Amino acid sequence: MGMIKEFKDFAMKGNLVDIAVGFVMGAAFKEVVTAFTGGIISPIIGMLFNTDFKDLKYIMKEGVADVAGKVSGEVAILYGEFLTNVIDFIIVAFVMFMVVKAVNKMKKEEAPEKPSGPSQEDLLAEIRDLLAKK
Repeated sequence: MGMIKEFKDFAMKGNLVDIAVGFVMGAAFKEVVTAFTGGIISPIIGMLFNTDFKDLKYIMKEGVADVAGKVSGEVAILYGEFLTNVIDFIIVAFVMFMVVKAVNKMKKEEAPEKPSGPSQEDLLAEIRDLLAKK
């Protein structure tokens, strides 16, 4: 029974719950960024190349098209898809940086005020002098 209680205490710690909530929100945010990149950014960049950005590829070996038009045996480097994922990553990383920066700014506390009165060194010197008199 001790292990179950220990696991429950571990699972219900504030940090673990915060991490789980952050993970779910991050996954949802990733979907929003992917939609933004695929629906807005990629078409704009695709206009430059006169094609869909995700379809950009370097064909190393031509494939053979069958009767239905499906290409098989093609070997290609899908750099358009890679660049789209890099853009997604940069957007997510930048937003997470801004969130962490804002949280750290809110957590920042003012330096504690110096205590009034004699310093620790002064008190120790006074104790030393009192002991020396005895």
